[in-house]
Amino acid sequence: MMKRHSILDAISGGMFAMVLVAFAVAMLRPGLVTACLPAKCVPWLLGVVMFGMGLALRGRDFALVLRRPRDVAIGVAAQFFCMPLLALVVSKALRLPDEVALGVVLVGACPGGTASNVIAYLAHGDVALSVTMTACSTLLAPLVTPLVVWLLARASIDVPAAAMFVSIVKIVIAPVVAGVLLNELFPAFSARIRRVMPAFSSVVVAVIVAAVVAPTSSWLRDSAGLVALAVALHNVAGMALGWCCGRLAGMDTARRRTLAIEVGMQNSGLAVSLAAQHFATAPLAAVPGALFSVWHNLSGALFANWCARRSGGDATSEAR
Repeated sequence: MMKRHSILDAISGGMFAMVLVAFAVAMLRPGLVTACLPAKCVPWLLGVVMFGMGLALRGRDFALVLRRPRDVAIGVAAQFFCMPLLALVVSKALRLPDEVALGVVLVGACPGGTASNVIAYLAHGDVALSVTMTACSTLLAPLVTPLVVWLLARASIDVPAAAMFVSIVKIVIAPVVAGVLLNELFPAFSARIRRVMPAFSSVVVAVIVAAVVAPTSSWLRDSAGLVALAVALHNVAGMALGWCCGRLAGMDTARRRTLAIEVGMQNSGLAVSLAAQHFATAPLAAVPGALFSVWHNLSGALFANWCARRSGGDATSEAR
């Protein structure tokens, strides 16, 4: 239990605090941030984070697809169906500007977030299922993410689906594969790097948030509350729908918790990067992803804490 609480504290009090500080600096000194962190650096920074994710994966993490294909298929389908649909509903309900609505859709269309595996462990979820869902949704992202964004957002803005496919391969798939290969071929060396990657990735995520928030700080001062509400509703409703999908599928409590986490916690850094690269004429499209990075780490940590209290004792999750 002590280990779980220490990791939980690191997520809620470490990364969350760093992202909040980055957000505040970007709001108070936007000129300084934009001078030091141009938007074109965001994809490179995300690539570093995704390389760290690859270092945390092994070939055996994909074996669950063969042993429990139904669970993995239900989870990945729920993620790519629930979050984009909720993005559309939330955007319409709150009457978000087209640029912001595009950003919410981008978040909804992205694969699982890199923090979800840790949150699943803390919540006494099915960690093996969580890792496999994250890996599979990430590998599917080059095809699914551009298609979903094109289907849901093409009426309001031109969506370069083919260019998005290439970008996701470059900034997500290539770094993840590189990390996995390094892990398989040089396990001792990768283990040394892996020890520092979580902390380093947390700093990088905070830097990405600052780079995105600074150019839109003047607009955010007037409308941050509305975007924050949209992000919170999107995340919480996604977790609730993930839980319901697991329940309807007859899954046990550990797997339902995992679906809630995997569906609700997105790779918001990818949404930010895609917005910065392909929708430069709509700078506000990157804002929901930046705020999602702040919010889902807090909501995930709170959900994990609540689940751990209900479980009471040792974890019932399946070990990796």
